[in-house]
Amino acid sequence: MSSGVKIFSGRASKQLGEQIAKSFGIEPGNVIVSEFSDGEFQPSFEETVRGQDVFIVQSTMPPADNLMELLLMVDAAKRASAKKIIAVIPYFGFARQDRKDKPRVAIGAKLVANMLMAAGVNRLMTMDLHADQIQGFFEVPVDHLYASTIFFPEVQKIADQGNMVMAAPDVGGAKRANSYAKKLDVGLALCHKQRKKANVISEMTVIGDVEGKDVVIVDDMCDTAGTLTKAADLFMDRGAKSVRAFCTHAVLSGPAYDRIEKSNITELIVTDTIPLKQESSKIRVISCAELFGDVINKLVHNESISKHFIIS
Repeated sequence: MSSGVKIFSGRASKQLGEQIAKSFGIEPGNVIVSEFSDGEFQPSFEETVRGQDVFIVQSTMPPADNLMELLLMVDAAKRASAKKIIAVIPYFGFARQDRKDKPRVAIGAKLVANMLMAAGVNRLMTMDLHADQIQGFFEVPVDHLYASTIFFPEVQKIADQGNMVMAAPDVGGAKRANSYAKKLDVGLALCHKQRKKANVISEMTVIGDVEGKDVVIVDDMCDTAGTLTKAADLFMDRGAKSVRAFCTHAVLSGPAYDRIEKSNITELIVTDTIPLKQESSKIRVISCAELFGDVINKLVHNESISKHFIIS
């Protein structure tokens, strides 16, 4: 524990922020957010942060108010003479906009990076970016953590039963699934999908042998759950014994919860980077608070955090 450290959280990640502070060994900082009648809001630190290392925990999933609240908190800390300001963004929103994939579109992830640096962030801490290269959008250090640190022991238990195959729901997740497969010395299966437009899959095929296997899918996020549930159905059609999925960020928008409940997925394991909107008998949450708390502790004491990169 360090007397020069304070951990605050925005409204979108209040529970996670409190757990991270508890894991680190301090009480969460006191911050209030005043709202005007038109919807405008103003965060205010209710304790001194002068000369302190200030960690601000806030995931930036929609609505955009979550990002704006983080920016205002960073600005408030800077103007209150904080020594360092570290943005802890468990889920980095707008990360899917990491490049121009067609003419006349924004690179949203770069814009967010620019705004955070303009606000006064000295360092960024996040988990499982949708695209690793987003780290290069920042001119400040980025600690990019991986959920594999907390998922791996759970996957290991399934692998120990001797009948597991790792899988990726799309080609983009092949590297992540292959890393697990190599470390656990198990087989690998892939789904190849074609989209007509965002969140709409037109065609999907399976590459690899899954007959009689316990399939474990790994991915960085689950949004509408269309890809995930269709992949699970395909694996079961190909003779799989069971299908489980590990997804870091439970975006779970639109029909996601209904699709998961009706799907062939035995269990979906997620982290608490995004709070669940509703309960589900098939969804289990593993907290990432201890991981962030430990990394913050090592950062404060200038210790290596490389042990957390089990699979990257």
